[in-house]
Amino acid sequence: MITVATVVYYAAIVVLNVLWSKAESGEVLVCVACVAVLFVVQLLHVSPRARRWPMRRRCATLTVQAVLTYLPFLLFGVNWGTMAGPLAGSLLLLLPGRFAWPLYGLIAGSMVAVTVSSGLDWVMVSYMTAGSMMAGLIIYGMARLSDLIAEVHASRAEMARMAVTEERLRFARDLHDLLGYSLSAITLKSELTYRLVATRPDRAREEIASVLEVSRQALADVRLVASGYRDMSLEAEAESAAAILAAADIRAETAVSCGRLHPVTDTVLATALREGVTNILRHSKAQTCLISVSVEEETVRLRLVNDGVAGQRPDRSSHSGSGLGNLRTRLTSIGGRVDAGVRGDDRFELVAEAPVHPAVTEKQQQGSTLGAADTARSAA
Repeated sequence: MITVATVVYYAAIVVLNVLWSKAESGEVLVCVACVAVLFVVQLLHVSPRARRWPMRRRCATLTVQAVLTYLPFLLFGVNWGTMAGPLAGSLLLLLPGRFAWPLYGLIAGSMVAVTVSSGLDWVMVSYMTAGSMMAGLIIYGMARLSDLIAEVHASRAEMARMAVTEERLRFARDLHDLLGYSLSAITLKSELTYRLVATRPDRAREEIASVLEVSRQALADVRLVASGYRDMSLEAEAESAAAILAAADIRAETAVSCGRLHPVTDTVLATALREGVTNILRHSKAQTCLISVSVEEETVRLRLVNDGVAGQRPDRSSHSGSGLGNLRTRLTSIGGRVDAGVRGDDRFELVAEAPVHPAVTEKQQQGSTLGAADTARSAA
């Protein structure tokens, strides 16, 4: 709208100049008709789609504007002078710079020639020439500013769509990582309870109490996942994993010697341990499992090794999960990495490495603070 108002302003100046010169009614009508056509052409030139026209079409419309700009000089003289400005702006908008700026200078020279031939003194020559060329720069600047504003709005809309997509991915990752482990544990313990209820009711009651505890934790995880990143403890997860594996008759060995870790590193590695244990429970027939955590210089390394892959083929079905992909995304975001595969001794090994001082984003830092606050409220 600002660009249109600018074009209207210069068109009105020309009409007022012609009226001020006491032109005849026929000349005024010719002036208004020329201004109307130039106004329409100028509106086309300042529109964003004009920059995408083929060069032949741009040259054709610029030629029409140039003819309608210079022919009226024969009838109206210097009173038509400001219409050279919009032509200069159109050249800057539609032509490459190596052509536009020399033509811009040529229009300035033509304005000098027209005003000098009209007998004006050097002050009026400078005024008319500078005013016309400044009009071209103003129209060019307003049109480019409008383009930039449109691009900013489009970028904001795209960023909003990306933010929504990222939030959906985060929600899906958190649900998978936090609930996959809990639901697998509930299933395992429920099956065990079903087998024990007739022969060992005391042990069955203990397992039911454990199922209730895991279920409550799963419910708390669901409530927290909507608020952002949740703090988790690697040491606590290692103890819980050993207990769950023992319930599944898997001999677990733990060697955790990492001390206090950064909350983000602690959470990401705890999530990696959860995913590894979930995969053991769902996809393997392991008898033994080794969980080790060590700190080497500036890197925390988690190793999860089990012997449950002998004779097994990887599950590549559509419902096999996306846990390792989620872990790669989480670890890469803080400068870490994850590696998983079958080793030479037919053991499956998951290795997750994360920096002691992670590259924490503002969102992760805010999520860590929220998670600590939620933990404190739960403890209270």
